[in-house]
Formats: sequence, structure tokens, C-alpha cells
Amino acid sequence: MPQASSLFTRLEFRLAEQLFQTRWLPRSPRTQRLTMRLFQRCAEAGHTSALSLYGHMLYQRGVTPQDKAKGARYVLQAAQTGDARAQYQAARIYEHGCAQYPRRDDHAVTWYARAGEAGHPTAAERLADAYRRGELGLPVDSRRAAQWQALAERHTGADGHHGQRALTH
Repeated sequence: MPQASSLFTRLEFRLAEQLFQTRWLPRSPRTQRLTMRLFQRCAEAGHTSALSLYGHMLYQRGVTPQDKAKGARYVLQAAQTGDARAQYQAARIYEHGCAQYPRRDDHAVTWYARAGEAGHPTAAERLADAYRRGELGLPVDSRRAAQWQALAERHTGADGHHGQRALTH
């Protein structure tokens, strides 16, 4: 994998993020193509945040099965590096399944747990619900549900927001 921490890649990612989040810039097709091209270049260079964000966009909004598969692959690559948002998305990929990654409750639980332990409150909440309801192949266990719920609440900011980027679902 090319050097993920190169200054140029980090600058490209910052530019892509700014283009993506700027509200005053017209949402022209040209600007959108440039933004996506920058995210793609950064993801291909191994930039973890780009892998996570661009992978999520491809997986959720990709038109072709190849786009969705590439997006899932990028998300899983970012998840392996410890990115909590990507770990949460990896869990969702395995919980719901897709062509290249069939539903695997055991993998979903693993990724939800990693994300929850890394500070992603929605992942911890999902595990709390799974233990309350006996989902994802887990037994009903009110003690474990309470533990995951407490972790979720610890990771939720005082203002009620999750402390993660808006990209959680």
C-alpha cells in the first residue's frame, strides 16, 4: 500500500473534506466529481479516514454492485486500522450482508464490540439492544445489555450528541 501519511495525501483529503462540507460552495456536478475523485485518490493511497468515508459513500450510494463491493472493502480496510466509524460500518455490513460480504452475526458482534469499546456510542447501543432482545446470535442477557448501555452513555457527550461525525448510519 502506498504511504498513507504523505503530506500531499493529507492535504488532498483536507481539501476533499472542505469541498464536501462547505455549504456556500455551489453543489455543481463538477465540484461533486472533483470531491469524489479526491476522496478516491486518498482512499487508494491508504488514508484511513478516506477509506472510511469514501468507502461508506460507495457502499451506501454506489450504483453498481462493484461500487458497493469496493466501498465495503474500503470500510473493512479502515476498520482494521482501528477507525471506530469504520468498525461500526463494518458491523452493519456484516449484520445486513451484501453480495461480497454475506450476513455474519459473529463478525457483526465483533465489529460492534470493537467500535463500542473505541468510543462509538451507537455501536455500544446496538449491542445493548442485541443482548436485550437476543439478536445477532446473542443470548438474552440483561447484565451484558446494561454494561453496553452504560458504555454507550459514557461515550455520548453531555450535549446528547455522539461525538462522532454525522456518518453513523
